Amino acid sequence: MRSTKNSGLLIYLFGALGGLNWGYDTGVISAALVYLRRDFALDSWSEGGIVTALAVGAVLGAGVGGRLSDRYGRRVVLMITAVLFTIAPVGMALAPTTEVLFSFRLMVGLGTGLAAVVLPVYLSEMSPARIRGRVTAFYVLAIVIGQFLGFLIGVAFAPVESWRWMLGLSVIPSLLFALGLLAVRETPRWLVRQGREEEAHQLLLRDRTPEEASYELAEIHAVRMQEENDGVGGLRALRQPWVLSILLVGFGLGVYQQIMGINAVLYYAPTTLQNVGFSDEGAIGSNLIIGALNILAVWVAITYTDRWGRRPMLLVGAAGTAVSLAVLAAVNLTMPAPDGFGPLGVITLVCLGVFIFLFQVSWGALVWVVLGEIFPLGVRAAAMGVVTTAHWIANGLVSLLFPTVLAAFGVGWVFAGFALICATAFLFTLWKVPETKERSLEQIERTFRATAVKAA
Repeated sequence: MRSTKNSGLLIYLFGALGGLNWGYDTGVISAALVYLRRDFALDSWSEGGIVTALAVGAVLGAGVGGRLSDRYGRRVVLMITAVLFTIAPVGMALAPTTEVLFSFRLMVGLGTGLAAVVLPVYLSEMSPARIRGRVTAFYVLAIVIGQFLGFLIGVAFAPVESWRWMLGLSVIPSLLFALGLLAVRETPRWLVRQGREEEAHQLLLRDRTPEEASYELAEIHAVRMQEENDGVGGLRALRQPWVLSILLVGFGLGVYQQIMGINAVLYYAPTTLQNVGFSDEGAIGSNLIIGALNILAVWVAITYTDRWGRRPMLLVGAAGTAVSLAVLAAVNLTMPAPDGFGPLGVITLVCLGVFIFLFQVSWGALVWVVLGEIFPLGVRAAAMGVVTTAHWIANGLVSLLFPTVLAAFGVGWVFAGFALICATAFLFTLWKVPETKERSLEQIERTFRATAVKAA
């Protein structure tokens, strides 16, 4: 039994590696922008366009990822993702113009969108209910480790001012992901949908007792038969009232995660800190603190999500981020602009750090966990595709508009707006988001069905 459990652990770890490349590219771009502005004479719109290229590609990837995953399987889509992640870094490193750089950033985004749709679904479908929160959060841990590596490379190459090395070295996590796919197998729930129940049973036995595997297989089969009788499958099924109610919860979680301010902070932290008195080197170096906080926060989420529950952690995170951003806004609106590094810079860095930790321990890590859990089997990948598309559209809008809005209104008012959004995220969670810990995916689906019947 130990060998099968170890095999299951390897599948979870290698499956989660798809987040490493995404994290690296979002982390390193903040340092690369410092030198891209100079080499390509970027204005605020061009700068926003290069950052947003990843989000544009991710929207396209998310739009097709669900249908590809349902038709050809989760593993096939992950292989396509690995190919995109491997080609794009070389193109970015050699880019002679902003247009070429935009194109290869778009390719990275395409892979990121596919990964964002498939990996949470893959990990949630593979793992037992008792550890599903921790397993799915491994994906987010891979993202923040990738971000930290991106920050580290940014600091390492800052003395030679080489954005090409910064962007090109993302080929390393890409190759790790490709190699990791050799250990990855198809999910048992997708296999059941294809009528391959014996293969599904063998996969379930990797990290479940024979009794657990047989019971879970019977549950999957029963729910699949009920879905077929009810016509739950494909995009048209998303319009069924009880499925639509779940989709709206997922839509809210995915969009809120992006508009609460995290990407503005991660992408533009050096720029924000430069505005409050940090030097170029100091602003880039602060990314290491941010990266370490990311990893610590996600590790706390992995450790406690299956103990404390998803919903309480989301509520605490929304309230805490609202307060930290409100303080950040207040000090930046009331304290004079500095001539150099001083108290305003320190307070800004501390507030950003508190915000990042509280966000990542809750909304950063657990939104992907919940999204991988709440959708019915027959529309899981399709619904994930719709929600992830909305998620990346929100990401792109924030990334594109933030430099211009920051220049027009300043740090104080921008973060006051984000604080208000975090407060509304608290209310949304309180009213709409269910608890999903320690429940099988099939039990979660039955609960949504029962709630819809009562409401009707």
